[in-house]
Amino acid sequence: MSSSRSTTQPIAVIAGARTPLSKAFTDLAAISAVDLGTHVVTDVVARAAAKSESMDISQIDELVMGNVAGPPDAANLARVIALSAGLPKERIAHTVNRNCASGMESIIAAWDSIHAGRASLVIGGGTESMSQIPMLFRRDAAKNWMRLARSKTLWQKLRALAAFRPRHFKPVAGIQLGLTDPVSGMNMGETAEVLAREFGISRSEQDEFALLSHERAAAAREKCFLSGEIAPITTERGRVVEKDNGPRDGQSLEQLARLKPLFDSAGSVTAGNSCPLTDGAAALVLSDVATAERFDRPLGYITDYCVAGCDPHRMGLGPVYATAKLLEKTGMSLRDFDLIELNEAFAAQVIACEIAAASKTFASEELGRSRPLGQLSRDVMNIHGGSIALGHPVGMTGTRLVLTLLRALAERGKRIGLATLCVGGGQGVAMIVRTQLED
Repeated sequence: MSSSRSTTQPIAVIAGARTPLSKAFTDLAAISAVDLGTHVVTDVVARAAAKSESMDISQIDELVMGNVAGPPDAANLARVIALSAGLPKERIAHTVNRNCASGMESIIAAWDSIHAGRASLVIGGGTESMSQIPMLFRRDAAKNWMRLARSKTLWQKLRALAAFRPRHFKPVAGIQLGLTDPVSGMNMGETAEVLAREFGISRSEQDEFALLSHERAAAAREKCFLSGEIAPITTERGRVVEKDNGPRDGQSLEQLARLKPLFDSAGSVTAGNSCPLTDGAAALVLSDVATAERFDRPLGYITDYCVAGCDPHRMGLGPVYATAKLLEKTGMSLRDFDLIELNEAFAAQVIACEIAAASKTFASEELGRSRPLGQLSRDVMNIHGGSIALGHPVGMTGTRLVLTLLRALAERGKRIGLATLCVGGGQGVAMIVRTQLED
Protein backbone atom coordinates (compact mmCIF):
# COMPACT_ATOMS: atom_id res chain seq x y z
CA MET A 1 0.00 0.00 0.00
CA SER A 2 1.23 3.48 -0.81
CA SER A 3 2.04 5.61 2.23
CA SER A 4 -0.57 8.23 3.04
CA ARG A 5 0.34 11.89 2.70
CA SER A 6 -2.93 13.18 4.20
CA THR A 7 -3.04 14.85 7.58
CA THR A 8 -6.84 14.56 7.92
CA GLN A 9 -7.86 13.22 11.33
CA PRO A 10 -10.24 10.24 11.10
CA ILE A 11 -13.66 9.91 12.68
CA ALA A 12 -15.26 6.74 13.98
CA VAL A 13 -18.56 5.23 12.87
CA ILE A 14 -20.09 3.82 16.04
CA ALA A 15 -23.31 2.48 14.55
CA GLY A 16 -25.46 2.86 11.46
CA ALA A 17 -28.94 2.08 10.24
CA ARG A 18 -31.29 2.81 7.40
CA THR A 19 -34.93 2.34 6.55
CA PRO A 20 -35.95 -0.06 3.83
CA LEU A 21 -35.72 1.60 0.42
CA SER A 22 -39.05 1.77 -1.36
CA LYS A 23 -39.84 2.97 -4.84
CA ALA A 24 -41.63 6.29 -4.73
CA PHE A 25 -45.42 6.10 -4.45
CA THR A 26 -45.29 2.57 -2.98
CA ASP A 27 -44.70 1.23 0.54
CA LEU A 28 -43.35 4.37 2.25
CA ALA A 29 -45.19 7.00 0.21
CA ALA A 30 -47.32 8.19 3.14
CA ILE A 31 -44.33 8.61 5.50
CA SER A 32 -42.73 12.05 5.42
CA ALA A 33 -39.01 12.75 5.18
CA VAL A 34 -39.17 13.96 8.79
CA ASP A 35 -40.80 10.75 10.01
CA LEU A 36 -38.40 8.58 8.01
CA GLY A 37 -35.50 10.49 9.54
CA THR A 38 -36.94 10.36 13.05
CA HIS A 39 -37.41 6.61 12.79
CA VAL A 40 -33.86 5.90 11.69
CA VAL A 41 -32.30 8.31 14.22
CA THR A 42 -34.18 6.59 17.05
CA ASP A 43 -33.01 3.21 15.78
CA VAL A 44 -29.36 4.14 15.32
CA VAL A 45 -29.16 5.60 18.82
CA ALA A 46 -30.48 2.30 20.18
CA ARG A 47 -27.83 0.44 18.19
CA ALA A 48 -25.11 2.68 19.59
CA ALA A 49 -26.51 2.32 23.12
CA ALA A 50 -26.23 -1.46 22.80
CA LYS A 51 -22.47 -0.97 22.48
CA SER A 52 -22.02 1.16 25.62
CA GLU A 53 -23.73 1.07 29.00
CA SER A 54 -23.37 4.84 29.38
CA MET A 55 -24.90 5.75 26.03
CA ASP A 56 -28.37 7.21 25.55
CA ILE A 57 -29.87 9.86 23.32
CA SER A 58 -28.91 12.65 25.72
CA GLN A 59 -25.26 11.96 24.87
CA ILE A 60 -25.73 13.11 21.26
CA ASP A 61 -24.23 16.59 20.91
CA GLU A 62 -25.46 17.45 17.43
CA LEU A 63 -27.46 16.15 14.49
CA VAL A 64 -26.88 16.86 10.79
CA MET A 65 -29.17 15.54 8.06
CA GLY A 66 -28.89 15.68 4.31
CA ASN A 67 -32.02 16.48 2.35
CA VAL A 68 -32.62 17.80 -1.15
CA ALA A 69 -36.34 18.41 -1.60
CA GLY A 70 -36.73 20.60 1.49
CA PRO A 71 -40.25 19.87 2.80
CA PRO A 72 -42.11 23.20 3.03
CA ASP A 73 -43.51 22.27 6.45
CA ALA A 74 -40.05 21.53 7.94
CA ALA A 75 -37.67 24.27 6.88
CA ASN A 76 -34.75 23.01 9.01
CA LEU A 77 -35.69 19.37 8.72
CA ALA A 78 -32.77 18.18 10.88
CA ARG A 79 -33.94 20.23 13.86
CA VAL A 80 -37.45 18.83 13.57
CA ILE A 81 -36.05 15.30 13.43
CA ALA A 82 -33.75 15.92 16.42
CA LEU A 83 -36.60 17.10 18.63
CA SER A 84 -39.01 14.45 17.35
CA ALA A 85 -36.46 11.72 18.10
CA GLY A 86 -35.99 12.98 21.66
CA LEU A 87 -32.69 14.85 21.57
CA PRO A 88 -32.55 17.44 24.35
CA LYS A 89 -33.81 20.81 23.17
CA GLU A 90 -30.45 22.47 23.89
CA ARG A 91 -28.74 20.25 21.32
CA ILE A 92 -28.21 21.77 17.88
CA ALA A 93 -29.11 20.47 14.44
CA HIS A 94 -28.89 21.64 10.85
CA THR A 95 -29.72 20.43 7.36
CA VAL A 96 -27.26 20.20 4.46
CA ASN A 97 -27.80 19.94 0.72
CA ARG A 98 -25.19 18.91 -1.82
CA ASN A 99 -27.74 17.34 -4.10
CA CYS A 100 -27.06 13.59 -4.50
CA ALA A 101 -24.14 13.79 -2.04
CA SER A 102 -26.17 15.31 0.79
CA GLY A 103 -25.90 12.11 2.82
CA MET A 104 -22.11 12.38 2.59
CA GLU A 105 -22.14 16.11 3.19
CA SER A 106 -23.79 15.45 6.55
CA ILE A 107 -20.83 13.23 7.46
CA ILE A 108 -18.41 15.98 6.40
CA ALA A 109 -20.31 18.51 8.51
CA ALA A 110 -20.22 16.13 11.49
CA TRP A 111 -16.50 15.66 10.90
CA ASP A 112 -15.94 19.41 11.02
CA SER A 113 -17.94 19.73 14.23
CA ILE A 114 -16.05 16.93 15.93
CA HIS A 115 -12.61 18.22 15.01
CA ALA A 116 -13.52 21.79 15.88
CA GLY A 117 -14.17 20.50 19.39
CA ARG A 118 -17.84 21.44 19.24
CA ALA A 119 -19.08 17.89 19.67
CA SER A 120 -17.97 14.38 20.64
CA LEU A 121 -20.95 12.41 19.35
CA VAL A 122 -22.81 13.52 16.22
CA ILE A 123 -25.49 11.86 14.16
CA GLY A 124 -24.98 12.33 10.44
CA GLY A 125 -27.45 11.04 7.91
CA GLY A 126 -29.89 11.77 5.15
CA THR A 127 -33.58 11.46 4.43
CA GLU A 128 -35.79 11.87 1.40
CA SER A 129 -39.42 11.25 0.56
CA MET A 130 -39.44 11.57 -3.20
CA SER A 131 -43.11 10.55 -3.08
CA GLN A 132 -43.95 13.73 -1.20
CA ILE A 133 -42.10 16.28 -3.30
CA PRO A 134 -44.98 18.70 -3.93
CA MET A 135 -46.67 19.67 -7.14
CA LEU A 136 -46.27 23.37 -7.91
CA PHE A 137 -48.18 26.05 -9.82
CA ARG A 138 -46.98 28.44 -12.50
CA ARG A 139 -46.09 31.92 -11.27
CA ASP A 140 -49.10 33.53 -12.90
CA ALA A 141 -51.33 30.88 -11.36
CA ALA A 142 -49.82 31.47 -7.93
CA LYS A 143 -50.46 35.18 -8.35
CA ASN A 144 -54.13 34.51 -9.07
CA TRP A 145 -54.44 32.16 -6.08
CA MET A 146 -52.87 34.80 -3.84
CA ARG A 147 -55.26 37.41 -5.18
CA LEU A 148 -58.19 35.11 -4.44
CA ALA A 149 -56.91 34.43 -0.90
CA ARG A 150 -56.71 38.17 -0.23
CA SER A 151 -60.17 38.94 -1.56
CA LYS A 152 -62.55 40.07 1.14
CA THR A 153 -65.80 40.81 -0.64
CA LEU A 154 -67.87 38.56 -2.87
CA TRP A 155 -67.23 40.90 -5.81
CA GLN A 156 -63.47 40.72 -5.29
CA LYS A 157 -63.61 36.92 -5.11
CA LEU A 158 -65.62 36.70 -8.33
CA ARG A 159 -63.16 38.97 -10.15
CA ALA A 160 -60.24 36.89 -8.94
CA LEU A 161 -61.93 33.65 -10.06
CA ALA A 162 -62.69 35.17 -13.47
CA ALA A 163 -58.97 35.68 -14.06
CA PHE A 164 -58.23 31.94 -13.97
CA ARG A 165 -57.57 30.09 -17.21
CA PRO A 166 -57.31 26.30 -17.79
CA ARG A 167 -53.50 26.50 -17.85
CA HIS A 168 -53.54 27.76 -14.29
CA PHE A 169 -54.87 24.41 -13.07
CA LYS A 170 -52.08 22.37 -14.61
CA PRO A 171 -49.49 21.68 -11.88
CA VAL A 172 -45.73 21.63 -12.37
CA ALA A 173 -43.97 18.54 -10.98
CA GLY A 174 -41.52 19.72 -8.34
CA ILE A 175 -39.53 16.53 -8.72
CA GLN A 176 -38.99 17.23 -12.41
CA LEU A 177 -37.64 20.68 -11.64
CA GLY A 178 -35.42 19.29 -8.89
CA LEU A 179 -33.81 16.73 -11.17
CA THR A 180 -33.01 19.32 -13.83
CA ASP A 181 -29.84 21.37 -13.64
CA PRO A 182 -30.72 25.02 -14.41
CA VAL A 183 -27.21 25.82 -15.66
CA SER A 184 -26.86 23.06 -18.24
CA GLY A 185 -30.62 22.94 -18.82
CA MET A 186 -30.47 19.14 -18.73
CA ASN A 187 -32.14 16.66 -16.44
CA MET A 188 -29.98 13.93 -14.95
CA GLY A 189 -31.10 11.32 -17.47
CA GLU A 190 -30.12 13.59 -20.33
CA THR A 191 -26.62 13.93 -18.88
CA ALA A 192 -26.41 10.13 -18.85
CA GLU A 193 -27.24 10.15 -22.55
CA VAL A 194 -24.36 12.61 -23.06
CA LEU A 195 -21.96 10.12 -21.48
CA ALA A 196 -23.39 7.17 -23.39
CA ARG A 197 -22.69 8.96 -26.66
CA GLU A 198 -19.29 10.34 -25.63
CA PHE A 199 -17.96 6.98 -24.47
CA GLY A 200 -19.74 4.83 -27.05
CA ILE A 201 -21.73 2.87 -24.47
CA SER A 202 -24.33 0.60 -26.04
CA ARG A 203 -27.84 -0.12 -24.82
CA SER A 204 -26.93 -3.78 -24.28
CA GLU A 205 -23.97 -2.83 -22.06
CA GLN A 206 -26.23 -0.68 -19.93
CA ASP A 207 -28.88 -3.38 -19.62
CA GLU A 208 -26.27 -5.98 -18.70
CA PHE A 209 -24.97 -3.71 -15.95
CA ALA A 210 -28.51 -3.13 -14.67
CA LEU A 211 -29.12 -6.88 -14.61
CA LEU A 212 -25.97 -7.41 -12.54
CA SER A 213 -27.16 -4.80 -10.04
CA HIS A 214 -30.50 -6.58 -9.61
CA GLU A 215 -28.92 -10.01 -9.38
CA ARG A 216 -26.48 -8.89 -6.70
CA ALA A 217 -29.09 -6.97 -4.71
CA ALA A 218 -31.56 -9.85 -4.88
CA ALA A 219 -28.84 -12.25 -3.68
CA ALA A 220 -27.90 -9.90 -0.83
CA ARG A 221 -31.53 -9.63 0.19
CA GLU A 222 -31.98 -13.39 0.00
CA LYS A 223 -29.03 -14.09 2.31
CA CYS A 224 -30.23 -11.31 4.67
CA PHE A 225 -27.08 -9.21 4.37
CA LEU A 226 -29.11 -6.05 3.81
CA SER A 227 -31.44 -6.72 6.74
CA GLY A 228 -28.47 -6.18 9.05
CA GLU A 229 -28.59 -2.45 8.32
CA ILE A 230 -32.35 -2.03 7.94
CA ALA A 231 -34.60 -0.61 10.66
CA PRO A 232 -38.07 -2.01 9.81
CA ILE A 233 -40.76 0.64 9.77
CA THR A 234 -44.52 0.46 10.29
CA THR A 235 -46.81 2.33 7.92
CA GLU A 236 -49.88 4.24 9.03
CA ARG A 237 -51.97 1.22 8.00
CA GLY A 238 -50.05 -1.01 10.38
CA ARG A 239 -47.99 -2.83 7.78
CA VAL A 240 -44.37 -3.55 8.75
CA VAL A 241 -41.96 -2.83 5.90
CA GLU A 242 -38.64 -4.58 6.42
CA LYS A 243 -37.18 -5.15 2.96
CA ASP A 244 -36.18 -3.05 -0.03
CA ASN A 245 -38.77 -3.38 -2.77
CA GLY A 246 -36.59 -2.36 -5.71
CA PRO A 247 -34.51 -5.48 -6.46
CA ARG A 248 -36.33 -7.71 -8.93
CA ASP A 249 -36.04 -11.45 -8.50
CA GLY A 250 -35.81 -13.10 -11.90
CA GLN A 251 -34.98 -9.90 -13.77
CA SER A 252 -33.89 -10.71 -17.33
CA LEU A 253 -32.15 -8.99 -20.21
CA GLU A 254 -35.20 -9.66 -22.35
CA GLN A 255 -37.40 -7.69 -19.97
CA LEU A 256 -34.91 -4.81 -19.85
CA ALA A 257 -34.56 -4.77 -23.64
CA ARG A 258 -38.30 -4.18 -24.07
CA LEU A 259 -38.20 -0.83 -22.27
CA LYS A 260 -38.20 2.33 -24.36
CA PRO A 261 -35.64 5.15 -23.94
CA LEU A 262 -36.84 7.54 -21.28
CA PHE A 263 -35.02 10.81 -22.01
CA ASP A 264 -34.27 10.70 -25.75
CA SER A 265 -36.31 8.69 -28.23
CA ALA A 266 -33.11 7.91 -30.12
CA GLY A 267 -31.14 7.26 -26.93
CA SER A 268 -30.35 4.25 -24.77
CA VAL A 269 -31.09 5.28 -21.17
CA THR A 270 -34.27 3.62 -19.91
CA ALA A 271 -36.15 3.26 -16.65
CA GLY A 272 -34.60 -0.19 -16.37
CA ASN A 273 -30.97 0.91 -16.53
CA SER A 274 -31.51 3.98 -14.32
CA CYS A 275 -32.06 4.26 -10.58
CA PRO A 276 -35.72 4.64 -9.59
CA LEU A 277 -37.20 7.50 -7.58
CA THR A 278 -37.07 6.26 -4.01
CA ASP A 279 -38.03 6.99 -0.40
CA GLY A 280 -35.73 6.27 2.53
CA ALA A 281 -33.48 7.53 5.32
CA ALA A 282 -30.15 6.53 6.89
CA ALA A 283 -28.09 7.66 9.88
CA LEU A 284 -24.69 7.07 11.47
CA VAL A 285 -23.50 7.80 14.99
CA LEU A 286 -20.09 9.44 14.55
CA SER A 287 -17.38 10.38 17.02
CA ASP A 288 -13.72 11.18 17.42
CA VAL A 289 -11.39 8.20 17.81
CA ALA A 290 -10.92 8.67 21.56
CA THR A 291 -14.67 8.74 22.24
CA ALA A 292 -15.10 5.59 20.14
CA GLU A 293 -13.13 3.65 22.78
CA ARG A 294 -16.23 3.83 25.01
CA PHE A 295 -18.08 1.61 22.54
CA ASP A 296 -17.81 -2.07 21.78
CA ARG A 297 -16.89 -2.80 18.17
CA PRO A 298 -17.49 0.40 16.17
CA LEU A 299 -18.41 -0.27 12.55
CA GLY A 300 -15.20 1.40 11.41
CA TYR A 301 -13.63 4.71 10.54
CA ILE A 302 -13.76 7.35 7.84
CA THR A 303 -10.23 8.52 7.24
CA ASP A 304 -10.35 10.99 4.36
CA TYR A 305 -12.51 12.56 1.68
CA CYS A 306 -12.42 14.92 -1.29
CA VAL A 307 -15.01 16.90 -3.22
CA ALA A 308 -14.47 17.85 -6.87
CA GLY A 309 -16.33 19.84 -9.52
CA CYS A 310 -16.89 18.97 -13.17
CA ASP A 311 -18.96 19.99 -16.20
CA PRO A 312 -22.68 19.77 -15.30
CA HIS A 313 -23.34 18.23 -18.74
CA ARG A 314 -21.08 15.33 -17.67
CA MET A 315 -22.01 15.26 -14.01
CA GLY A 316 -21.90 11.46 -13.95
CA LEU A 317 -18.10 11.56 -14.12
CA GLY A 318 -17.93 13.24 -10.72
CA PRO A 319 -16.62 10.06 -8.99
CA VAL A 320 -13.58 9.99 -11.28
CA TYR A 321 -12.64 13.61 -10.56
CA ALA A 322 -13.22 13.25 -6.81
CA THR A 323 -11.35 9.95 -6.58
CA ALA A 324 -8.41 11.34 -8.56
CA LYS A 325 -8.24 14.25 -6.12
CA LEU A 326 -8.43 11.88 -3.15
CA LEU A 327 -5.70 9.58 -4.44
CA GLU A 328 -3.43 12.56 -5.07
CA LYS A 329 -4.08 13.81 -1.54
CA THR A 330 -3.40 10.48 0.16
CA GLY A 331 -0.78 8.91 -2.12
CA MET A 332 -2.98 5.84 -2.55
CA SER A 333 -4.06 3.97 -5.68
CA LEU A 334 -7.25 2.18 -6.69
CA ARG A 335 -5.46 -1.12 -6.05
CA ASP A 336 -5.35 -0.26 -2.35
CA PHE A 337 -9.12 -0.59 -1.95
CA ASP A 338 -10.59 -3.96 -1.05
CA LEU A 339 -14.13 -2.88 -1.97
CA ILE A 340 -15.73 0.08 -3.74
CA GLU A 341 -19.23 1.54 -3.59
CA LEU A 342 -19.87 3.79 -6.61
CA ASN A 343 -23.42 5.05 -6.75
CA GLU A 344 -25.42 3.82 -9.71
CA ALA A 345 -27.40 6.84 -10.82
CA PHE A 346 -27.42 5.35 -14.32
CA ALA A 347 -25.71 2.35 -15.86
CA ALA A 348 -24.26 4.60 -18.57
CA GLN A 349 -22.81 6.87 -15.90
CA VAL A 350 -21.05 4.05 -14.03
CA ILE A 351 -19.70 2.51 -17.22
CA ALA A 352 -18.42 5.93 -18.31
CA CYS A 353 -16.59 6.18 -14.97
CA GLU A 354 -15.05 2.76 -15.58
CA ILE A 355 -13.83 3.81 -19.02
CA ALA A 356 -12.58 7.23 -17.90
CA ALA A 357 -10.71 5.78 -14.92
CA ALA A 358 -8.84 3.35 -17.17
CA SER A 359 -8.11 5.89 -19.94
CA LYS A 360 -4.64 7.38 -20.29
CA THR A 361 -6.05 10.12 -22.53
CA PHE A 362 -8.72 11.06 -19.97
CA ALA A 363 -6.09 11.05 -17.23
CA SER A 364 -3.83 13.37 -19.19
CA GLU A 365 -6.43 15.74 -20.61
CA GLU A 366 -8.96 15.85 -17.75
CA LEU A 367 -7.09 14.92 -14.57
CA GLY A 368 -3.58 16.21 -15.22
CA ARG A 369 -2.11 12.77 -14.54
CA SER A 370 0.60 10.94 -16.44
CA ARG A 371 -1.08 7.58 -15.81
CA PRO A 372 -4.68 6.38 -15.76
CA LEU A 373 -6.51 6.40 -12.48
CA GLY A 374 -6.83 2.62 -12.62
CA GLN A 375 -9.43 -0.11 -12.95
CA LEU A 376 -12.83 0.12 -11.28
CA SER A 377 -13.22 -3.63 -11.16
CA ARG A 378 -16.74 -5.03 -10.91
CA ASP A 379 -15.30 -7.87 -8.84
CA VAL A 380 -14.98 -5.45 -5.92
CA MET A 381 -17.48 -2.71 -6.86
CA ASN A 382 -21.09 -2.69 -5.63
CA ILE A 383 -20.88 -6.34 -4.65
CA HIS A 384 -24.34 -6.27 -3.06
CA GLY A 385 -25.96 -4.37 -5.91
CA GLY A 386 -26.41 -0.64 -6.24
CA SER A 387 -28.97 2.09 -6.70
CA ILE A 388 -30.28 0.78 -10.03
CA ALA A 389 -31.77 -2.07 -8.01
CA LEU A 390 -31.97 -0.64 -4.50
CA GLY A 391 -32.99 2.92 -5.31
CA HIS A 392 -31.57 6.39 -4.75
CA PRO A 393 -33.33 8.68 -2.23
CA VAL A 394 -31.16 11.60 -3.24
CA GLY A 395 -30.61 13.14 0.20
CA MET A 396 -29.84 9.80 1.83
CA THR A 397 -27.75 7.69 -0.54
CA GLY A 398 -24.35 9.04 0.47
CA THR A 399 -24.91 7.82 4.02
CA ARG A 400 -26.09 4.42 2.82
CA LEU A 401 -22.98 3.93 0.69
CA VAL A 402 -20.71 4.38 3.72
CA LEU A 403 -22.86 2.13 5.92
CA THR A 404 -23.13 -0.68 3.37
CA LEU A 405 -19.45 -0.46 2.50
CA LEU A 406 -18.28 -0.79 6.11
CA ARG A 407 -20.56 -3.77 6.64
CA ALA A 408 -19.44 -5.40 3.39
CA LEU A 409 -15.78 -5.02 4.37
CA ALA A 410 -16.46 -6.62 7.76
CA GLU A 411 -18.42 -9.45 6.14
CA ARG A 412 -15.45 -10.31 3.91
CA GLY A 413 -12.77 -9.73 6.50
CA LYS A 414 -11.38 -6.79 4.52
CA ARG A 415 -10.11 -3.46 5.77
CA ILE A 416 -10.33 -0.54 3.37
CA GLY A 417 -12.96 0.79 0.98
CA LEU A 418 -13.85 3.68 -1.30
CA ALA A 419 -17.33 5.24 -1.35
CA THR A 420 -18.03 7.71 -4.14
CA LEU A 421 -20.91 9.22 -6.09
CA CYS A 422 -21.76 11.77 -8.74
CA VAL A 423 -23.71 14.91 -7.92
CA GLY A 424 -26.32 16.72 -9.96
CA GLY A 425 -24.96 20.07 -11.10
CA GLY A 426 -21.49 18.66 -11.76
CA GLN A 427 -19.67 17.51 -8.64
CA GLY A 428 -18.31 14.32 -7.14
CA VAL A 429 -17.48 13.17 -3.61
CA ALA A 430 -15.18 10.34 -2.57
CA MET A 431 -14.53 8.94 0.93
CA ILE A 432 -12.11 6.39 2.35
CA VAL A 433 -13.42 4.04 5.03
CA ARG A 434 -11.56 1.47 7.09
CA THR A 435 -12.71 -1.25 9.46
CA GLN A 436 -9.55 -0.71 11.51
CA LEU A 437 -7.08 2.13 11.82
CA GLU A 438 -3.49 1.44 10.86
CA ASP A 439 -1.12 0.71 13.71
